[in-house]
Amino acid sequence: MKIIADLCIVPMGVGPSVSAYVREIAAIIEASGLVHVMHANGTNIEGEMVDVSALVEACCARLTELGVERVFCTMAFSTRSDKSQTMADKLASLEK
Repeated sequence: MKIIADLCIVPMGVGPSVSAYVREIAAIIEASGLVHVMHANGTNIEGEMVDVSALVEACCARLTELGVERVFCTMAFSTRSDKSQTMADKLASLEK
């Protein structure tokens, strides 16, 4: 099932700045090959649900390797069964 997800991963208990951890997560997302767009509060990702879920697991595993003991994740996603739709398609529909 293809989804467009909005993902936010927050390493907890690591102090006020999380940018070093976000860089690690961003590198994993980039290496995944999935279409994605980072924004100020997370990342939009499109792909098969199983692939996006595996990506979330890989990101959390990396944070654990870095010593993060607690990770808070939120993911909201949408899917269409009537047609194929990308993030670009959704944005383009606003210009009509």
